[in-house]
Amino acid sequence: MNGVFTFVRRHPLGVFVVLTYALSWWPSLLYVWGLSPIGVAAFGPFLAALIVLGMTEGRAGVKTLLRRMVHWRVGWQWWLVALVLPILMSGIASYLTVLLGAPAPNAAQLGAWPAIFATFVLRLLAPGLGGAWEEPGWRGYAVHRLEMGRSRLWALLPLWIIIVVWHIPLFLTGDAEWVDILNMVGGVIIYNWLYHRSGQSVLLVMVIHAMNNAASGEFFSPMFTGVYSVQQAWMRTLVWSVVAAIVLIAHWRWWTKTEEHQVEEPRPVLKAA
Repeated sequence: MNGVFTFVRRHPLGVFVVLTYALSWWPSLLYVWGLSPIGVAAFGPFLAALIVLGMTEGRAGVKTLLRRMVHWRVGWQWWLVALVLPILMSGIASYLTVLLGAPAPNAAQLGAWPAIFATFVLRLLAPGLGGAWEEPGWRGYAVHRLEMGRSRLWALLPLWIIIVVWHIPLFLTGDAEWVDILNMVGGVIIYNWLYHRSGQSVLLVMVIHAMNNAASGEFFSPMFTGVYSVQQAWMRTLVWSVVAAIVLIAHWRWWTKTEEHQVEEPRPVLKAA
């Protein structure tokens, strides 16, 4: 058993990634057999983070992650970003799609907007629905490991790759658009920025992720079908990319600076044999 703990302590990020995929992808087999409506378990990254933290940092590491998941005392402006920005960006993307020739949404479609908030609450609180419960793994754990000895800017690339690979079952089942691979670049930048600027609040990133799923996936995107659906996906990617570029440029020195104190080495819970 000590050998297992030693291996995990030496390769915590690698073990986290492997566990994340294993704990997330198992519904894909059930999906193929027609026994599951989803292709991934969205809470896989969270479970993987708990396991790796428990084996490397013990109870203290797990408590730190859980505290970040309920860290709500942040500036009001960060709550505004988390709750309003996804709706605003999805709305702009949809407006641009209509300008490109897509039929305008009808009154019934637009009148269903209150459903955004009910869907948001459901996706935020239910671990198996939406992507909010990915965030304790991505932002709550992986970001800290990836930023050790790197600038926040360079840490974006490996995190983006890990997240893209995680979504492969969703691409194959059609639950995610292939263009989302590009969209995730903007998502990683904006979510990492919000996480750090809000005082490492995993809760805020879960909120923005759940709101984006509710506003874009359940309200705006269904307004368009066929070729217009593809156009809307590209417009959504464009809008996210522009906002991400603004975030990068406006805080460039912050992104490119490496601060060794921003992460800590794990505290082993067992001594090597």
